[in-house]
Amino acid sequence: MSETIRISIDGKVVDATPGNSILHTRLEGDTPLTANIGCMGQGVCGSCRCLVRKAGERSAQTRLACETTVEDGMQVSFIDYYLPDHVHHYRPHDLRDGWQALPQLQQTFPELSHCRHCSGCDRACPRHIPVQQGMALAASGQLQAAAALFDACIMCNLCTLACPENIRPNHVGLYLRRAQAIQNLRPGDLLRRLEQQARGELAINTRSDTPRSEA
Repeated sequence: MSETIRISIDGKVVDATPGNSILHTRLEGDTPLTANIGCMGQGVCGSCRCLVRKAGERSAQTRLACETTVEDGMQVSFIDYYLPDHVHHYRPHDLRDGWQALPQLQQTFPELSHCRHCSGCDRACPRHIPVQQGMALAASGQLQAAAALFDACIMCNLCTLACPENIRPNHVGLYLRRAQAIQNLRPGDLLRRLEQQARGELAINTRSDTPRSEA
């Protein structure tokens, strides 16, 4: 048998194989995992958010279990996410007018101006996004710059859980990314292809290349 180490997951001590991720170790356990799992280790869904405290360290760090390698004596607690009472509602149609982008953002997320600059969101982000800077840019009207900072966001909601003002920074970032996508022009090569198609210069083959067997 290969050498194993011992870690604690949600208060239960388990054996783990060195080099495995926390999520892999949790999946190998005898208790079915029905939450905190999504993309199965691709690091794109943010579902496996957890608190990790390494042996000998006093502070715990927020991590994604699928990307964090187990270490002997590590303590892990998975973090559930509960939908807050206040949900920000908006329609894609409302994001089309770029001249109204800032007042619409302020109306949709009125708590954005309440940021305490505590840096809790920055410390919580497993993607190392400068979340606090993004909120400052958004509040000052630099919406494109703010949206660009959230390109790497996987919506794990850890920044939201860390925010004492309930700003929900990742949802602000998603709002801005959606607004930017709606207001931007479509790719030029696609527009030219559509024009060629409309003029009849681009033939569209609707037949399947796979030969059909005759009855």
